Amino acid sequence: MKFTINREQLLIPLQQIINVIEKRQTMPILSNILIVVTEKQLTLTGTDLEIQIVAKLTLDDFEVGQITVPARKFLDICRLSPREAKIKIEQQGDKVKVISGRSRFSLSSLDAEDYPEFSEAKLEHSFIINAGNFKKALNKTLFCMANQDVRYYLNGLMLNISNSKLKLVASDGHRLSIYKGEIGIETGYEECIIIPRKGVLELNRLLDDAEVELEIQFSNSNIRVLIKNLVFSAKLVDAKYPDFSKVFEQDFFEEIQIPKQNLKDALNRVAILANEKFKGVSFDISENLLKISTHNPEHDEAEEKLIIDYEGEPLSIAFNAQYLLDGINNLDSKEARLIIAKNASSCFIKDLNDETFEFIVMPMRL
Repeated sequence: MKFTINREQLLIPLQQIINVIEKRQTMPILSNILIVVTEKQLTLTGTDLEIQIVAKLTLDDFEVGQITVPARKFLDICRLSPREAKIKIEQQGDKVKVISGRSRFSLSSLDAEDYPEFSEAKLEHSFIINAGNFKKALNKTLFCMANQDVRYYLNGLMLNISNSKLKLVASDGHRLSIYKGEIGIETGYEECIIIPRKGVLELNRLLDDAEVELEIQFSNSNIRVLIKNLVFSAKLVDAKYPDFSKVFEQDFFEEIQIPKQNLKDALNRVAILANEKFKGVSFDISENLLKISTHNPEHDEAEEKLIIDYEGEPLSIAFNAQYLLDGINNLDSKEARLIIAKNASSCFIKDLNDETFEFIVMPMRL
């Protein structure tokens, strides 16, 4: 195996692949990147057996073959080579020679035949969607995913396809975000899958061009996303996402409308003196007035009053300030709508005119 390639052409796909490769592996070969040269094509593959990214590049100067090399060392060599440099890679026995300008490197390699195959079931469903729209949907929901929760189905993001409609849902048990959008074409099916947390974060990172069209293929166990010259694959979470529809079937207090920036600024100021661990703040709501307050174990206190348009029943409720801010920061309008359940079980945060995004936060006890 031998090929010559421009540094910039090689560096970008290496950077896209590297995050999938864990630093500590049970199988040493999984720390390597698989390099395959076929007729005029270079294929780079990285995987942790749960997620895989494959990049395909065009070659002019090559000899066919395949090998694996240490991923991070190979990336650093390319990254620190001069701009626009020509990089020559050549297999010599169990070593791979990398030549860039006056620099010479010799990397230990492992046989490509031992590189594990990423198991993938037949992908029965597919649809095409704009990358910018899909990234927006991910950004509106992924921040609510749980991290290493024992309820493993929460350590990911639910993707629901219902003909031409798209719904993304994420929750960590304390808050929940929902994004509803349009695919743009009729798929003719209704399916629901859970993409694992790491897969969601890696896929979101790869969507750096809002104009690209994505082809998303999936089954009940795998998902594959085709992005220009990249193929992203991941194993899905084998579980059913909990039914959250009952949260909508309850009585609510009168809706509160408030300028988003005013609420955001007040929360940021009051949260300075909130308990560092729980970040709890109290909302005391009365006619046309919202009082936000907090205290901490050091007996510090903070209070801020905001004028609001509200004529409903007075109420008191407490929330995690950071959770509220996460929801408010994802609103696109200048006005925020707060709708609190009468049994004090939840608070909905919505855009003034846009129904595509809903954020629900559960209260806390102070």
